[in-house]
Amino acid sequence: MKGLTIDQINVGDSAEFSKTITESDIYQFAGITGDFNPAHINAEYAKNTIFEARIAHGMLISSLFSTILGTSLPGPGTIYMGQEVRFVKPVYINDTITAVLTVIDIIEEKNRLKLETVATNQNGEIVVQGNATVMAPK
Repeated sequence: MKGLTIDQINVGDSAEFSKTITESDIYQFAGITGDFNPAHINAEYAKNTIFEARIAHGMLISSLFSTILGTSLPGPGTIYMGQEVRFVKPVYINDTITAVLTVIDIIEEKNRLKLETVATNQNGEIVVQGNATVMAPK
C-alpha cells in the first residue's frame, strides 16, 4: 500500500477523519504518554477548573491529523516533519471531533507539502488549528 506522490496532489486537496472521544481514549492516552494531569483524569478536580469537567489532552486531538496523513492524504509512506498547533477550545468526553487537512502549498523540489490542519467539534466549533509539513511518499 502506497500513498499519493507529490505529482498526484494539488493545492486545495483535502481529507478528513472523525472520532468521538471517549473516557477510555483519555485514560489510554494518559497511560501511553504518562500525562496524568488531573484536568484529564480526575472528575472531582476538573469540576473546579475553568472547564468544569474533564477535558481531552490537546495532543490526543492533534494526533487525529497523523491518522489522516498516514492513511489518506498523502497516505502510507508519508513522513510527518512538523506541526504548528493552537488549542482553541476544550474537547470533552463524548465530543465528536472532525479533523481536516487541506493542502496549502507544494514544494516539489523538496518533495514537501504544507497543510492547514483544523479540528472541529460536533457543533462546528474549531478546537484545534495549525499547519503541518510532510514529505510525500516517493
